[in-house]
Amino acid sequence: MSEELINKNVAAWVKVRSGRKRRREPWSVEEARTFLEAARTAVDPLYPDVLVLVLGLRRGEALALTWKNVNLDAGEITVEHQLQRINRQLVHDETKTEASTAALPLPQICVTAVQLRQKAQAVARQAAGAGWVESDFVFTTRFGSPIEPRNFNRSFAARSASAGVRRIRLYDTRHTCGSLLAALDVHPRIAMQILRHSKIAVTMEVYTHIPSEATRKVLRKLGKHLDGPDRK
Repeated sequence: MSEELINKNVAAWVKVRSGRKRRREPWSVEEARTFLEAARTAVDPLYPDVLVLVLGLRRGEALALTWKNVNLDAGEITVEHQLQRINRQLVHDETKTEASTAALPLPQICVTAVQLRQKAQAVARQAAGAGWVESDFVFTTRFGSPIEPRNFNRSFAARSASAGVRRIRLYDTRHTCGSLLAALDVHPRIAMQILRHSKIAVTMEVYTHIPSEATRKVLRKLGKHLDGPDRK
């Protein structure tokens, strides 16, 4: 059609059943807490888990975080890059969308995680000596080089198993973060800013999977009404 060889696209007339999205089952509050406590006691040099889970950072955003983007005095980080493997090369590039770039305040658990990471990196730098690669990344290997994204996936799966929590996909931690915000009755617009979604519809898709307390009360009331006053 674009080359004006045909004037109709017959494929547009075909009606295809829309595919059903796989239902996600993010961690509960207790599962998330169990995982974070296990990650802290493990003193693992791959410690972006807390930022991924609490702030909803994407894998590439967490791995691309540099010390230049961390302000512990102000208690905030600036998310503006992502680390991805493209054509067999690690690429440190801008975030996916403008909405993904943002300055986020750090809850105390995140401040503690970054401080622990700072100390662990100092120890690793001293141990590596001349073999240390200065990269400014917050999360690095024991030699200072950036972390391979796939290795982070494997590490996350291993820590989930050692923590005794069911295994979920790393990307589903963003859904877990959204679920926790919904459970805390955080307004969707605020959650949209935290998760840095470009459209409110994306945030609402996460929120609609989590029944609010108001929803539960209404359904309980409806159930009592339908049962009838005389039903035993």
